[in-house]
Amino acid sequence: MGKRITKVRARQILDCRGFPTVEVDVFLEDGSLGRAAAPAGTSTGTHEALEKRDGDKAYFQGMGVKKAVASVNGEIAKKIVGEDASDQKKIDQMMIELDGTGNKSRLGGNAIVATSMATAKAAAQSFQIPLFRYLGDGKELPIPWIEVMEGGLHSGGTVDFQEFAYYTLSAQGTEDGLRMGSKVYFTLMDILRREKGYEGKLTGYGGGFCPVLDSNEEALALMTRAIEVAGYQPGKDLAIYIDVASTHFYEDGKYHLRSEKRSLSRQEMVDLFEKICSRYPVVALEDGMAEEDWEGWKMLTERLGKDIELVGDDLFVTRPERIRKGIAMGVANSVLIKVNQIGTLTETIEAIQMAKKAGYTTVVSARSGETEDTTICHLVVAFDCGQCKLGGLRNTERVGKFNELFRIEEILGENAVYRGGKILARFPGLYPSGS
Repeated sequence: MGKRITKVRARQILDCRGFPTVEVDVFLEDGSLGRAAAPAGTSTGTHEALEKRDGDKAYFQGMGVKKAVASVNGEIAKKIVGEDASDQKKIDQMMIELDGTGNKSRLGGNAIVATSMATAKAAAQSFQIPLFRYLGDGKELPIPWIEVMEGGLHSGGTVDFQEFAYYTLSAQGTEDGLRMGSKVYFTLMDILRREKGYEGKLTGYGGGFCPVLDSNEEALALMTRAIEVAGYQPGKDLAIYIDVASTHFYEDGKYHLRSEKRSLSRQEMVDLFEKICSRYPVVALEDGMAEEDWEGWKMLTERLGKDIELVGDDLFVTRPERIRKGIAMGVANSVLIKVNQIGTLTETIEAIQMAKKAGYTTVVSARSGETEDTTICHLVVAFDCGQCKLGGLRNTERVGKFNELFRIEEILGENAVYRGGKILARFPGLYPSGS
């Protein structure tokens, strides 16, 4: 046995933004230890599991998590000590029932998710296997999603769209993908320095550059040119992923692009996306429409759903009931997976399996408020998700996750699967590849 939980201990640590978050240690009777930290979002969906914050403005600007830490060290520890750590589903369900709310607000989504992940890590250590092998039987390495520019709530820049990233489609593995991504990342930085007077030192929460640009489309033009200057073919070797995060500029039935001083109807917004997908090698749009604009999502899916990935983040918030509704309505074709949005590993796995069964792709994602925790790197491999959003190449909490993928690639060895561009074969896009 040796899998019984003997002690649970939580503490307050800092995330990459300098805000507190919850870290949990789970100890087992055989001496195994699992440690995990809750990530946090800046651009959050209305239906996410709620973080428990102290609200004392005199202490970390109200962002302290002493109450969430107390939830773990008190009620949660009392409930799960003595339980078998390898029964993840039971432990997660115990915490859900103990909390008793629909959004984990009483104990705190941050308290619950950190405990859930730490429990799985402790069990994996007890079995003396890597976490990805403990969680599932997958062996597919994900396409690295390398963030290069940020706007919206993530930066002090001028564009409305929140994140711009590269997919390395023709790479032969994780190391090769990051080599390609790194080359284009620094090529783009040089272009920004020469043409936009950007020093390259200011980066957003995810590690992307934050230049002052004239429009959202200018970011895409610069990214496409950087691919070419680096010696690659747009749409063949590398392509573009955009996190629009449109919920945050949607108001009164209009999409307000403040950087461009114009407001668009849902029809005009869909027209805009169709135009940029025909001009640039865009293979994925995340949150192209607002989280409750289901009519807009249906319109977008009907227009572009056969050509590119339409990823739901705020739309789905990793909640099975919202994913189920999206599938029934035929909106989007991909689900963004964030463990802390739903609050437990068990519910996260349910969301992944539901999406994949319906033929939707899955993209496992980090948050803007990240720590050194690498659980999501194991999750994406364990369930053959094939795609992950980790951030840029400057911030250590991002680089640490890329480095963990190197280690997983080494463990898998010849058994590793890397589909590269094939994963997006069903979404060829409107951009003529290699033109």
